[in-house]
Amino acid sequence: MAVKIRLKRTGATKRPCYRLVVADARSPRDGRFIESVGFYDPLTHPATVRVDVARVEHWLRVGARPSDSARALLEREGVLPRTERRVVTPAGSAAPAAEPPGPEAAPEGAAPGGAAPAGAGSPPEAVETAGAPPPSAPDVDDDAGPGAVG
Repeated sequence: MAVKIRLKRTGATKRPCYRLVVADARSPRDGRFIESVGFYDPLTHPATVRVDVARVEHWLRVGARPSDSARALLEREGVLPRTERRVVTPAGSAAPAAEPPGPEAAPEGAAPGGAAPAGAGSPPEAVETAGAPPPSAPDVDDDAGPGAVG
């Protein structure tokens, strides 16, 4: 049985309060839980947080895994050591360059100012030539005769 430490929402509409609970990972957010180990009220200033540290540490020792929001709350309260957050980028996107290359780093044949020549780096079928119709335009029949419109 996978056990999670997570927040269970209580309170009225637009007035949330949360219980920090230990629950089976398959049970719904506000459903059945094994044990209540804390309380969090975000509406008070400062937010009210009560955590039974001994019980949280017990559940962590036996394999319970905190949810992201429960982990952040427990880290803020000092129950868990702070973890380094990694930024994950989607697979297809490239990381932005820290600084664009200067003119001394431009390859030979590049236009001044670091700009690439027209058509550089793109597939040959994507390069447009001046005066040629775009590939999606219909062909015009030149042999239509003297009265043809077109």
